[in-house]
Amino acid sequence: MRFLIVEDDLGSRRLLEAISRRYGAANVAVNGSEAVEAFQLAWQEQKPYDVIFLDIMMPEKDGLEALTEIRAHEKELGIAPGKEVKVIMTTALEDPRTVVKAYYDGEATGYLVKPIKAEKIAEELRKLGML
Repeated sequence: MRFLIVEDDLGSRRLLEAISRRYGAANVAVNGSEAVEAFQLAWQEQKPYDVIFLDIMMPEKDGLEALTEIRAHEKELGIAPGKEVKVIMTTALEDPRTVVKAYYDGEATGYLVKPIKAEKIAEELRKLGML
């Protein structure tokens, strides 16, 4: 499995990277702009990501903006519904409005509230049929 971890906090980024590497290869980005670039580059190299862990609150471009651009790029590529990259939003926010916005506006496939634990990630990957 190929993962893209998008997280501006170094500690959270390292934790997600360590957990993800149990299941496959992981690349990292520190903001939404880097996430979109990494996503596009992966498709150009014909090595798309299977899962993106995407923090919501980041500088430069937040996770919801990045997700919107990623989904638009998938539509341009002609990726069939249901075949899109799995995007698990990660955030310290438990605000229901943020959850709704991630799922319905951004078409997120999962949502994890920090602190992230290995068990939570495994559970989410199982829900998505990735394990």
